[in-house]
Amino acid sequence: MALKTIGELTGKTDSESNTDSMWINAPAKINIGLDVVGEREDGYHEVRMIMQSIRLFDRLTLTRKKDPGVRLTTNLKFLPTDENNLIAKCAKLLLKEFEPGGGLTINLEKRIPVAAGLAGGSTDAASTMIAINQMYGLNLSNSQLMKRAVKIGADIPYCIMKGTALAEGIGEKLSTIPKLPNCNILIVKPKIHVSTREIYSNLVLDENTVHPDIDRMIEDMKNRKLKDLCEHMGNILESVTIPAHPEIAEIKEFMLQNGALGSLMSGSGPTVFGIYDDKDAAMRAKTAALEKFDKSFAFVTDLYR
Repeated sequence: MALKTIGELTGKTDSESNTDSMWINAPAKINIGLDVVGEREDGYHEVRMIMQSIRLFDRLTLTRKKDPGVRLTTNLKFLPTDENNLIAKCAKLLLKEFEPGGGLTINLEKRIPVAAGLAGGSTDAASTMIAINQMYGLNLSNSQLMKRAVKIGADIPYCIMKGTALAEGIGEKLSTIPKLPNCNILIVKPKIHVSTREIYSNLVLDENTVHPDIDRMIEDMKNRKLKDLCEHMGNILESVTIPAHPEIAEIKEFMLQNGALGSLMSGSGPTVFGIYDDKDAAMRAKTAALEKFDKSFAFVTDLYR
């Protein structure tokens, strides 16, 4: 079967397959709100996060092969293609459990910036599980896939669910919430590296910690009040990442000065997103951001429902 032509990061179709090959889009996510409410004895943090998928995709192509095992290739030479890659871990988990015969070649076309706070690795792993489930006719429900996925990564269950969700626990306890009102999203990732582990380890949680009001954000979404939501958005990890990387605050302020209703860092950073109710304004801001912030990634998109 001939695979469909890959579009310019967009398109309504999520996947297409036959029995021997399949491609699937893996959407990025942003955090409309992110709070950390405590630290567990095992070192993980208890969180409350509002997660939203966006139409910025990686593309995975899976092809069955006669010999066993998983062979992973990618367009980015610096990415691991062995057991250290979540794609390989998830693929091997399902193939070992269900033993469908033969193995898989998986090619990853990476478009979501790496280590950006956009769940690029987790969404690739989630989409791999979804594709294998469909390709081999395993007939697992999303819930069944999510129970397996959490063994490998806390964000992978959400990336299977996608859309708009409240994530609690270590990120694996998911519930549906009112959808985010329609809007355009400007993504800007500066050319810096942020370690999620270091950001969480340096987070201070005490009586002076200011927590974002996640419940108020959900209420704004329920009432379809986009401007109010933008005013109330918050990410507790900014208290750690921004002092270490002041350019993140510069990008936030730049977006607000260039038409954004609100702007926030996603995840542990360094990506910043701005919410716009005018696509033309978002596109102008993208052009200006590329000129102002040297070697940054900038992209305008909308929500993935």
